[in-house]
Amino acid sequence: MTIGNYLREFHDLPVFEFPAPGAEGEARELPDPASVAWRLSAATYAEPGDEEWEELFPRFLDTVDTAKVRAVVVGGWNEAYENSSAAIVEALVAARDRLPALEAVFLGDMLSEDCEISWIIQSDVTPLLAAYPGLLGLGVRGAGELAFPPVRHEALRRLVVQSGGLPGSVVRDIGACDFPALEHLELWLGRGDYGNDCTPADLEPILAGTRLPALRYLGLRNSDTQDEVAAAVAHAPVVARLEELDLSMGELTDQGAEALLAGQPLTHLRRLGLAHHFMSEEAAGRITAALAPHGVAVDVSDRQVPEEYNGRTWRYTAVGE
Repeated sequence: MTIGNYLREFHDLPVFEFPAPGAEGEARELPDPASVAWRLSAATYAEPGDEEWEELFPRFLDTVDTAKVRAVVVGGWNEAYENSSAAIVEALVAARDRLPALEAVFLGDMLSEDCEISWIIQSDVTPLLAAYPGLLGLGVRGAGELAFPPVRHEALRRLVVQSGGLPGSVVRDIGACDFPALEHLELWLGRGDYGNDCTPADLEPILAGTRLPALRYLGLRNSDTQDEVAAAVAHAPVVARLEELDLSMGELTDQGAEALLAGQPLTHLRRLGLAHHFMSEEAAGRITAALAPHGVAVDVSDRQVPEEYNGRTWRYTAVGE
């Protein structure tokens, strides 16, 4: 499976594509700057004469009343499979005085036809946190060259990193950050053949929850080591204060299901997400039977069946390349 659609909503706002050059129309035809998340996207496979992102962004700043803009979605940029997001991060940082109301940024809203998720070259995104102390949401798609040196940010409530393979070093650095207001942390760990070398030890600072006192949603998703993740989560201190635990999109089997059943009680959760899994119907039924009577919404939809080829068993995450 690949990501099928561009973001339609971000930061609880509908996404609006900033028009191409010459198509802006009258300013009155554009939406209220505060009412939408502005998607700014350039062609990843640019043709001569195509507007590049570094040209698009100044045009946006000069066309829209950016003092009211609350959310920006960065789509593609020229040759995103070779060029990193560093220049985009730098441009957003430099524009901080022109974006005083900015509350949320998403970097890399691309589909496979733009750039495969495992090909997207990111960069150190933490300068955005330093430049925007009031930022509430940060989303990143792609983990190539992604860096997240440990920082403290007082306001951030939502952090999402979507990847086909997330290095353990990035996970460790995120775990070393201090995010006292963070309520939603979502990491797509991905596959080993696309860069996921995350171990339970890498996850330990997150699972301890010491630096995440407000966390209510934890998503460790899209992993080819989902059984190991489940075993680590089963005894993690942070789980006791969660409302939602999401282990979906990965290669969870009966082994992971047994770890969850044998671990700490999960009856306090509002929702347990396990969609796209490789559990047997019996194991999925046991988890549902253990939690549903306590009011937990258990999602065991999209059951997958392993493939047998050349004497080997093959499983797959929901999103890979």
